[in-house]
Amino acid sequence: MPDRTDILVVGSGGREHALAWKLRQSPRCGRLLCAPGNAGIEGVADCVPVDAGDVAGLVALVERENVGLVVVGPEVPLAAGLVDELESRGRRAFGPRRDGALLEGSKAFAKELMREAGVPTADFAIVSRADEAHARIDAVGAPIVVKADGLAAGKGVYVCATAEEAHAAVDEIMGRRIFGEAGGRVVLEALLPGEEASFLALADGETVVPLASSQDHKRIGDGDTGPNTGGMGAYSPAPVVTPELEREVVETVLRPVVRTLRARGIDFRGVLYAGLMIDRGRPSVLEFNVRFGDPECQPLMMRMKSDLVDVLDAVIDGRLATTPIEWDPRAAACVVVAAPGYPGPIEKGAPIEGLDEAARDADAVVFHAGTARDASGRVVTAGGRVLGVTALGETIPGAVARAYATASRIRFPGMQMRRDIGHRAGAGRGSGA
Repeated sequence: MPDRTDILVVGSGGREHALAWKLRQSPRCGRLLCAPGNAGIEGVADCVPVDAGDVAGLVALVERENVGLVVVGPEVPLAAGLVDELESRGRRAFGPRRDGALLEGSKAFAKELMREAGVPTADFAIVSRADEAHARIDAVGAPIVVKADGLAAGKGVYVCATAEEAHAAVDEIMGRRIFGEAGGRVVLEALLPGEEASFLALADGETVVPLASSQDHKRIGDGDTGPNTGGMGAYSPAPVVTPELEREVVETVLRPVVRTLRARGIDFRGVLYAGLMIDRGRPSVLEFNVRFGDPECQPLMMRMKSDLVDVLDAVIDGRLATTPIEWDPRAAACVVVAAPGYPGPIEKGAPIEGLDEAARDADAVVFHAGTARDASGRVVTAGGRVLGVTALGETIPGAVARAYATASRIRFPGMQMRRDIGHRAGAGRGSGA
């Protein structure tokens, strides 16, 4: 029997439920805690009411409970230096330190690093004054992308078809400061043509190992219409990421980034997630994240056959080169069930029915994202993205059909979901190979 480790998962969303679900399957997992967790995570872990952004509270929890491994889900505690604080106390943590987390925490930092590393990306300008931003928009015209520099909960990117839309975006970000300090600078960049893909890899400071390919659906409406969200669904594998493209991304994007970070004295260990635009088979980087994507994490955890504790240990210890990762050859798809009004203002507290019925399919899992329990113990809505219904299938269409069949058993007032998850995979493509 392998040594068992007490583990803490930090976060409260669908990504964290998927990570906790997968960690619970490891024979090396002892006690499993989650801070703060949600109504679904409590089925596999002991939830502790410490906010994911409360670095001091999390460190105190780890010390008090003598946690052996901390798995950080969201970006905010990474950018706040949670891993640094834990390592300074001799604790093991999965995720980059504060300096590496700047890849996601500052879009300006990421763009400048890409330029230094020779990574293909859109032409850009970094501006720190609203009048400079407006002048740049007048000079280059539209379409143009306006991005808040700092963390904005996935909502700081404006794809503007007209100069008027771009000026309005600058007014919101830099004038009204709707994202607070994250809007102190903006990145203005050219709009790239092509098809988006999520490319997630693990890095241990030296070695880069790609995870199975996946693709997200950011817009709220069918046919990729309406405003951007945190993600309305995802599937894996992504046919747009061919073996040839995977090799190119590793060699021209990920390895140069890790090498350039190392040259700057930054030892990057964790998830390196490149948001790509694929045009005529060639990749360009839209942005970087430094954690598992949500909802991409859900189908990836469904497909991962390897022990996740072993994989995370290999990243922390610099042993990725000798740690193969095995994947289920089947496809997986995640359909996000959202609250009415999302991605705008929502009301919380609606009772969710049908969860027990939805749990009957062995090849489907309902990952909770924005859920809680009310005073009577009922599971109720507590966020914009409420559930991530995830299923396996022999093909992408098969996995998608199973996910929708499972989601159809769930009910709460005004629930919404996209009805075309996986449409970009094409009929009959993405066999799960």
